[in-house]
Amino acid sequence: MRTPVKTISPDAPVIEAAQRLRDEDIGSLVVEDDGGCVGIITESDIVAVTAAEGDTRALSVSDVMAEMLVTVTPDVDIETAVDRLRTNNIKKLPVVEDGSLVGIVTTTDLSDYIPHLSRARGAFDAQSQRKRFTRPDTLYENEDWAFESYGTADGIDVGDHVRFSKTISEADVEAFAEASGDTNRLHLDAEFADGTRFGRRIAHGTLVSGIISAALARLPGLTIYLSQELSYQGPVDIGEEVTARCEVVERIKDNRFRLATAVDDSEGNCVIEGDAVVISDPIPDTA
Repeated sequence: MRTPVKTISPDAPVIEAAQRLRDEDIGSLVVEDDGGCVGIITESDIVAVTAAEGDTRALSVSDVMAEMLVTVTPDVDIETAVDRLRTNNIKKLPVVEDGSLVGIVTTTDLSDYIPHLSRARGAFDAQSQRKRFTRPDTLYENEDWAFESYGTADGIDVGDHVRFSKTISEADVEAFAEASGDTNRLHLDAEFADGTRFGRRIAHGTLVSGIISAALARLPGLTIYLSQELSYQGPVDIGEEVTARCEVVERIKDNRFRLATAVDDSEGNCVIEGDAVVISDPIPDTA
């Protein structure tokens, strides 16, 4: 969680809240009255009331704030916090202890932990309420590959997710070594690899992480990488099937999104995890 929390009085003018959100470069203010949390006001709340009312000069924070305040205590586990954010369709959770505000946690704060939680919560369950895409915007498919993609028809949005599986073959490893120039003997020379900590040849880590890119290509729309952070958790054997999992966890702005990304081995162990930032563009009209 973040501390200290920026707060405001329910009697303060809405214009004051708007100015503070702008000047302090924050997305919300927790509303406190007599030391207790009574609501929260966000940028979205102010935009909505301005669009509806036009002139907001006579409005106070109490006229605009969300009064149904969803909170957590400092000792709850992160999965509970994620569940409350998702269940209530919110992005910010005030943290309250013994009736006092002690912090705030947001979807951005939790994004580093989402790869761990997505697998535990079955985020890629086939019972997802989102539309399943079976005709991806890729040039071709291979009968040895498998994917499931769930999202919206017009580009991606928070909650969309995809998984893609393929076997990392001997031919893949050799082709990757030639294409990338990474001819590390660990991946290509069995006798050499026997003397390493792995005791065998393993697939290139970057080749395995490339399966994430394959998964992203099967989300609706045209997905373009801006950044990717990865943590390698374990090796992948040559000839092993791996599965990439990606979930859109945050809209950063306009058509930019943050995704939780991970790769599992054939036994379901997470071998790579991290997060990515992408742009989602519409598919060009080639008709």
